[in-house]
Amino acid sequence: MPLDNLRTLYQQVILERYKKPRHRGITEPVHRHQRGHNPSCGDTIDLTVQLNEAGDSIEDVKFEGEGCAIAMSSADLMADAARGKTISEALEMVQQFQKMMKGEAEFPKEQRKLNVMQGVAQFPVRIKCATLTWHTLRAALEQTESEFISNEETS
Repeated sequence: MPLDNLRTLYQQVILERYKKPRHRGITEPVHRHQRGHNPSCGDTIDLTVQLNEAGDSIEDVKFEGEGCAIAMSSADLMADAARGKTISEALEMVQQFQKMMKGEAEFPKEQRKLNVMQGVAQFPVRIKCATLTWHTLRAALEQTESEFISNEETS
């Protein structure tokens, strides 16, 4: 795909997910909760996760918060992609997303809609906006108690 077309698609998806998020709210019930904050620009994400009965798979992910279009659209895309995944699959997705932001990888065909976020890598100062929700998801899945996560500590 030509670079101009990719840039246009990137901008369209970011704006669409920012204006009409599909996963805004709080899961019912809440099995995991984490708050993430990007002190560089003020983005804040409250992430809730509903697990299956066995506690090893994600049934639902929702978020609330305030932030730029990149942070909010990344949260919505992440929530969409994480639903139905096992905890280990979701943690692998977090690593894959971080590699993508460094220009080292992209998502396979079945998760290709996440690749639209590759455009953020062109703007290094905005990478923390895109990765905030992913850091927050990792913290929610790795820890059973809520705590405050700042992506300044986990660049």
